[in-house]
Amino acid sequence: MPSINLYAPTSTTSDMDAAIATNGSSTIDPTPLLGANNDYEQRGTTATSDIETDSLHKTASSSNINNNNNINNEDNNNNTPHAPHPPTLQHPITSTKTYFAELSSFFSWKFLSWLAIDQACVGGGSFALVTALSLPLFKELGIGAARQQLYGSMIMSPWAMKPFIGVASDLFPIRGFNKRYLAVYSILIGVIGCVVLLVLYHSGAAESAVHSGQDAVGKLADFIVICFTAVSYQAATLDILGEGKYAELMRLHPESGSSIISFKFGWALLGSIVTQAYVGPLSDLGYYHILFWIALALSLTPFYPTLAGWIPEKIRSIDEPGMIRLCRGCLFDRGSFREKKVPFVVITLCGLSAPLLAALTTYADLVVGLVFAGVLIVAFSAATYYIFPKTFFWVFLSIVFTSMSWISIGSAVGYYYTASEECVPNGPNFNYTFYITVTGIVGSIVNFLGVILYQNFLSSWRFRPVLIVTIVIGSLASIVDLIIIMRWNIAIGIPDKVFFLLGNAVFENLVYIMQSIPMSSIYAKIAPPGMESAVFAYTVGIANFCNMVSQLLGSGVIKWSGMKTVGDDCDFDALPDLIVIFQILVPMVVGIPAAFMIPNVLQTEHLIDWEHEQWYQDRAEDDEDEPIEQNENEEGEDSGEDSRLEPHLL
Repeated sequence: MPSINLYAPTSTTSDMDAAIATNGSSTIDPTPLLGANNDYEQRGTTATSDIETDSLHKTASSSNINNNNNINNEDNNNNTPHAPHPPTLQHPITSTKTYFAELSSFFSWKFLSWLAIDQACVGGGSFALVTALSLPLFKELGIGAARQQLYGSMIMSPWAMKPFIGVASDLFPIRGFNKRYLAVYSILIGVIGCVVLLVLYHSGAAESAVHSGQDAVGKLADFIVICFTAVSYQAATLDILGEGKYAELMRLHPESGSSIISFKFGWALLGSIVTQAYVGPLSDLGYYHILFWIALALSLTPFYPTLAGWIPEKIRSIDEPGMIRLCRGCLFDRGSFREKKVPFVVITLCGLSAPLLAALTTYADLVVGLVFAGVLIVAFSAATYYIFPKTFFWVFLSIVFTSMSWISIGSAVGYYYTASEECVPNGPNFNYTFYITVTGIVGSIVNFLGVILYQNFLSSWRFRPVLIVTIVIGSLASIVDLIIIMRWNIAIGIPDKVFFLLGNAVFENLVYIMQSIPMSSIYAKIAPPGMESAVFAYTVGIANFCNMVSQLLGSGVIKWSGMKTVGDDCDFDALPDLIVIFQILVPMVVGIPAAFMIPNVLQTEHLIDWEHEQWYQDRAEDDEDEPIEQNENEEGEDSGEDSRLEPHLL
């Protein structure tokens, strides 16, 4: 799918999910992730066998569905769980209520609330704010498009660190919790980044640097990049925690389909609509300090829900087999690490390679960095081949090729659209209010509608046709940029703003969301039992790593093409050729064959039959008689912890 474009008005969460993202573009509940050999410490519990635990979860799921009044009589009468019915345009209010009622049969309301707050206020809030600011802020400092795109890869590097974050979450419980305090610390890091930005712009350091020359501007830009990276780290950490939890539950309940992913994207898009509404006008006015105050408030929003434990997890104890104490308040699950040492080491190295690559290419040499990246990708591919089942390996290769096929030149396109009349005579000359706010809001609304359209029309398709169709349409969407740059729209009497709104803002955003949902579902569905968190983080991390490499390749392409993107004598003559080659032809030539590496199954089915593969099964069988205690109070009632969220997976 397309790599995240930090310089266009599209809304993204994560991934660089993406992008994803993406443009987006998660961690996992570390407790079940570590396998069946864990004794979960619970108050007032009783032991049950693995089979009994699995039955309890299935019964709970069916029971919760039956308790949703009149959601679906036929399904309720048959006790048959089904994917939540998506909201429809014909009955928007009723269908939305039904959707959320059915969604809550698979996920607790506290987790759904935490996920909504994270995506709306951090993924679509503070993170979307700083990425949208990259274009006006760095451009005002006189930094060219190629250098800006290098800064963008550095800012996005925490998203490629997800494998490391996931492993740390799984193996190092802090004060008994795998995720809670890791999330809290990430929030504090994001807050510190926002505070430093406020100090820089309130103290007048930014204005002083601009008047002092390029050396001072370079140092200021380095501080800004570090602060933006801190906000990005917060967003990436919270994202991997949430993704890991729903990956675990999607494996347990494949009938839930892509509903939770649509829920996540929906809240991220809602947050981005609000964020983009004020970023453009305030950027045109130069009120960056106000934007950083808003970013600070948004970064603090998930603090209380996270500290209060709205991400459900069991308390870990030093009494568990294989658990040792590293220091006061921090444990290490040495038993789980020894059981699956090789996968954990490979996954950790994958996560740590991202910031190293970003620093090498940004502050040392781009060519050396790209060679280093190529060696790493080959090494990780070889390790994946020898460690994981062959089906997993082919899906892994598909993710690598698809992610790297979209070689980003987004910074050059953004500079062209917002260039002054002196830089690009008779060009579009968009201001930030139009380019970021107007088109961003239109694009976010289209993305939101795209989620509904996907759930209604494409969620029942098999993975291959969905990916192929979206790859082809996504490649052809770049023709809109080509037409505007060649001024063909003016020749037929269509103004730039009208053509851009009806073409780029609508077409590209719709395609993006329809690519992101199935890819996110693939990441979740290939996570094996017992290592959901780490392996999910590995696949998402390698996708983000490849997206980062595509950003670096794009930066090199812009630099080596000879384009000049700042000043009064700009030169964008090479831009049309770059769009045709790297945005239209390469994605189709590479991406379509890569789609055939993915099993052609329905989105409600498992991608990999882990029981048939028997991956690490010998280890699991040694532990399958370990009891899991059920959390009940003295009256025998549920203590408030949703048992559906803690499945026994091995």
